[in-house]
Amino acid sequence: MEYLVLGFFTGLSLILAIGAQNIFVIEQGLKKQYVFLVCIICSLSDLILIFFGILLFHFFHQYFNLLVELTLNILLIIFLIYFIFSKIKSIKKNISFNSEVKNVSKIEISLKTLGFTYLNAHVYSDTVFFLGNFSKNFLLDEKMYFGIGASIASFIFFFLLGYLSTFLSKYAQNDKTWKFINIFIIAFMSLLTIYIIKETAYLI
Repeated sequence: MEYLVLGFFTGLSLILAIGAQNIFVIEQGLKKQYVFLVCIICSLSDLILIFFGILLFHFFHQYFNLLVELTLNILLIIFLIYFIFSKIKSIKKNISFNSEVKNVSKIEISLKTLGFTYLNAHVYSDTVFFLGNFSKNFLLDEKMYFGIGASIASFIFFFLLGYLSTFLSKYAQNDKTWKFINIFIIAFMSLLTIYIIKETAYLI
């Protein structure tokens, strides 16, 4: 159960960062255009990528030697530090939304959603690389709970973001609210970084 909770909060911390995909979901919510379709595509895509990353590191981990594991951990630490500093910088940024309504088809929206999802490098770094690498030393059942927790966070976040976008957008454009959210993300990810550094130190 603890790995389910860990996966949930880890996934939530990653997905809370405002990016092109999340802004697109908010825009579709504001326009009331195919909100369910957009949310389900984003959520299922995260689920697929999360478990792909977890299973990839699970099955290849047995072939990793100490040098490979050290390298992966160092890269993970670098990524986490970069992520944390990017969040610190984002505190000062303002977000604007384009709520212009256009007539579009389901196919066009689906393709656009898939583009925002699978053409976004951060999606792979967050789901496949980070979550997969972070959980590589868990037992298989612990990894499954971790992946389920992270996937639940994605489903809840995207559907809340889509259906409550009118409400959320007021706060999303409020500097104080996003400053609080970003501080929470920075603090949580900093704790994860310390955990990985300690884990890496034991390997040396």
